[in-house]
Amino acid sequence: MNDFSTRYLSSIGGACCAEFVTYPLDLAKTRLQLQGERNVQHGRKQGLFAVCKEIVLKEGMNKLYFGMSPAIYRHIPYSGIRMCGYQALRPYLGERPSLVSTAVLGMSCGAVAQIVSNPFDLIKVKMQNEGKRRLQGLAPTVEKLQFSAFFKSTLRAGGWRAFMAGSIPNAQRAALVNLGDLTAYDTSKNTFLRWGLNDSYFTYFLASMSAGLVSAVLGTPADVIKTRIMNQPLNKNGKGVYYKGSIDCLSQAIKNEGLFSLYKGFLPCWLRMGPWSLTFWISFETICSVSKIKSI
Repeated sequence: MNDFSTRYLSSIGGACCAEFVTYPLDLAKTRLQLQGERNVQHGRKQGLFAVCKEIVLKEGMNKLYFGMSPAIYRHIPYSGIRMCGYQALRPYLGERPSLVSTAVLGMSCGAVAQIVSNPFDLIKVKMQNEGKRRLQGLAPTVEKLQFSAFFKSTLRAGGWRAFMAGSIPNAQRAALVNLGDLTAYDTSKNTFLRWGLNDSYFTYFLASMSAGLVSAVLGTPADVIKTRIMNQPLNKNGKGVYYKGSIDCLSQAIKNEGLFSLYKGFLPCWLRMGPWSLTFWISFETICSVSKIKSI
């Protein structure tokens, strides 16, 4: 197996480990971000712990991982493309590239990878919100709670085009998240090494926690927009019923719920991104070390 294949599989393996550890927080984040929409029954606003408690008590403990299958499938194109693309192009930036150049590279790789993997993200959002819909007494969108059922339902509703709903804000979010994740990790790790820290798990820990915080701060607003666009129903022409696009969704959120509505779900996003980055990067660094291939 060549270095590219090993690195691609290492990226997927690290991402799957991180997804398993943090997925319940991703589910809670999605539920929080959909609170306040005009198509959602209004009631007392819930916080992170209230949302998690409701899922466990009313839907069952196993539902904390409902929708994880498309999350795992998503990383086959997403993590592989973003990591291998970044590592393949980074040498062209020089031995000590500027922050701006690594930022542009990280954002570009993240955006391209996300556009390719958008269909899996869309199905994940729909699956994550289905349990909440049923608790509110709304009609089920599918008969069986399976990935294939949501796939067929989306295809029937809007054709193949429907799978790209929310791809623009999703790509924008991915660009910002990878500015935090790829660029912040790369920059932080190499800065710590220049300061004299050893190439060790402690250095990976510091760099990954820095990356997680930056990712959450930069990516949450775009994450809110993409979640709402992906979750909205489609008309017979395959277009969204509630929002015309990213700008319309953004303006409605600010107008109806205030500016801070763009940071709904920030706490679970931050609590998720920190451990996610930590698990991913340590897994990735370990696999690269065992496989004797160069990491970032």
